[in-house]
Formats: sequence, structure tokens, C-alpha cells
Amino acid sequence: MSIEVYLTPPDAVAQALSDGIATFNRSAIPDLEPNEDEVRFHVVASNEVGQVVGGLRGTCYWNTLHIELLWLSEDARGSGIGAQLVERAERLAREQDCELALVETTSWQAKPFYEKCGYELMATLEGRPRGHASHYLRKSLVRPSR
Repeated sequence: MSIEVYLTPPDAVAQALSDGIATFNRSAIPDLEPNEDEVRFHVVASNEVGQVVGGLRGTCYWNTLHIELLWLSEDARGSGIGAQLVERAERLAREQDCELALVETTSWQAKPFYEKCGYELMATLEGRPRGHASHYLRKSLVRPSR
């Protein structure tokens, strides 16, 4: 038995790990959405001259929108563009049959912003990074039935 650390694993090693966990997951939950169905996307805001002023990178899988990052230029902050980016990502997620949205943000970033967008704090991890905290928030994407 040998234990190796790879900063950049050989393709065959990375594929073996991916295939192994996918096989395990399918054995536990046969109708689980396969990893290949993951939808990666960007929602981008540009100004009148085509310069990118903000954007969101996200992924939809396992009925969940994962907001990976959201950035706005200094000039775009406080203008409502961030909320529009999140709303557009949530709309795409609903089109992909997502029922839940998750986001991680840090203590100096955007926790109050996400709360204004309807996200609820699930957990806080103090000391990540040192001297700060990481916040984990969620939001239901299921529209209430009338």
C-alpha cells in the first residue's frame, strides 16, 4: 500500500476517483442525477461600452444552485445589479429543476446582501480564514403554490 499526494494528479487517477464516487453514489441512490448533468454557467453584467462590471459563476446539480462567486466593480455596487445577477441565476436554476440555492460568503463580503435576497444563514465557521468567518446560506427556489 502506498499513499501519494498529487498537486496535479495524472488524468487516470483523477478519473478513477470520479468514477469511484459516482459508482458509489449510484449504488446508494440509483436515480441520483449523474455528474455529467451538471450545468456550469456565468451571468454577466456589462456597461454600455461592453466592459464587464460584474458577474456570477454558478453550477446546477443535484437539484441545487451553487453560487460559486459573485463580483461587482466598485461603481456597480449598491446599484441593484447584484440582485439582478442573483435573480437571473435563480431563474436559470429553476429552469434546471433546482429547488434549493446554496452560497458561501466570508465575513468581509456579502452576507447582508444575500440575506436581502432571501437567503437564510445555515452555519458560520469561525476562523476561516484566520481572524474572519465563512458564512453558509441557503434559499428555497420552490415557489409557493397558490
